[in-house]
Amino acid sequence: IGRKARDYFRKRGGTITGEYLDMMRQLSVDYADKIAASVIERFSSGEVDAVYLFVNEFKSAMASHLSQTRLLPIELPPTSAPADYIYEQRPEELLGTLLPKYVKGQIYRALLESIAAEHAARMTAMEAASSNAGDMIDKLTLYMNRVRQASITREIIEIVSGAAALD
Repeated sequence: IGRKARDYFRKRGGTITGEYLDMMRQLSVDYADKIAASVIERFSSGEVDAVYLFVNEFKSAMASHLSQTRLLPIELPPTSAPADYIYEQRPEELLGTLLPKYVKGQIYRALLESIAAEHAARMTAMEAASSNAGDMIDKLTLYMNRVRQASITREIIEIVSGAAALD
């Protein structure tokens, strides 16, 4: 998902089976649904054994964290004792409905996290650029004032020297 990911895998000779570009400008749940359907189809058909999600998670405006999550097959948390639940639907039907929604939700969350991290990085970069520009303006102003003062001093010396020569 995205140009940087595509370029990364192209440079390293990776096999790219799908590209999703320019979706971050106008992100919607439909994009996550489209990606989830493709991922679930490839996993269900046995084309892939596992699906991992690498996300640049937003932590703060100054920091983000790259995380890895196995999306499919889903890891069940360890339980101390088996529980016997009563379902209105058969568990297969229930999981058949919930698992695609889970995958879609995780992909959508990953897209949102990436957008937030990107905006934070842009904001930090713009703040640094503004600060650097302010510092440069201050240095150039000081330099120009020194040059102007040197020019005025030289002109005064020339005037005083010219007046002294006339006397």
